[in-house]
Amino acid sequence: MASIMPSHAPMGNTAHGNREHAFNPYTDNGGSTLGIAGSDFTILAGDTRSVAGYNINSRYSPKVFKIGGDDETGEGAHIVLSVCGFSADGQALKERLDSIVKIYRYQHGKPMSVKACAQRLSTILYSKRFFPYYAYAILGGLDEDGKGALYSYDPVGSYEREQCRAAGAASSLIMPFLDNQVNFKNQYIPGSGEGHALEKRTPAPLPRDYVESLVRDAFTSAVERHIEVGDGLQMMVITKDGIEEIYTPLKKD
Repeated sequence: MASIMPSHAPMGNTAHGNREHAFNPYTDNGGSTLGIAGSDFTILAGDTRSVAGYNINSRYSPKVFKIGGDDETGEGAHIVLSVCGFSADGQALKERLDSIVKIYRYQHGKPMSVKACAQRLSTILYSKRFFPYYAYAILGGLDEDGKGALYSYDPVGSYEREQCRAAGAASSLIMPFLDNQVNFKNQYIPGSGEGHALEKRTPAPLPRDYVESLVRDAFTSAVERHIEVGDGLQMMVITKDGIEEIYTPLKKD
């Protein structure tokens, strides 16, 4: 993030000569998010802590949002967006995408598909590439076949569809866990051989209850190791019946 997050430059004159006057428009407010796509569901989750350095700004700052639903309740939404990084940019990005999805429904008389929404979000981020949103986004929903669809983004709009993805402060702690438990990396079939002859496990869809427990385990472990993650776990589960929101308390220290 060196190009997105410029370093602080000292200001004013010193005995060693002039120093550059500079303003850093970005702040990293910490927190982490993740997403996992299943056979007929998608789960997006994030912690609720917002920080500035060693200070806690808020213990309830949601990072997962319903897109395209009712302004108050979110009812009618079928797409979920998670953002982490600079919370002000994340909120601005969420509001912009939410407005676009609502306008699409009004103009066309039908909801925007998650695939079209994913492409539109990429366009929004790319259009700001010279002064990017400092936000790492994950978008989730169900595709035209009713299967879980998950898209991950960098701050300038590059994106791909994935089975699982973690972002934010604790992503380096959570992603290896997801690779092993969801993508079956470094998992082998017992008794299939020895050494290099071991047969790798083939990735298979995981049941919803098991995925929910993985999400809770991932964040419970992350809060033990990272001071910018904690307080609460906000989880949204997208199915053909709608979006269910689940809140789980996390450690507050």
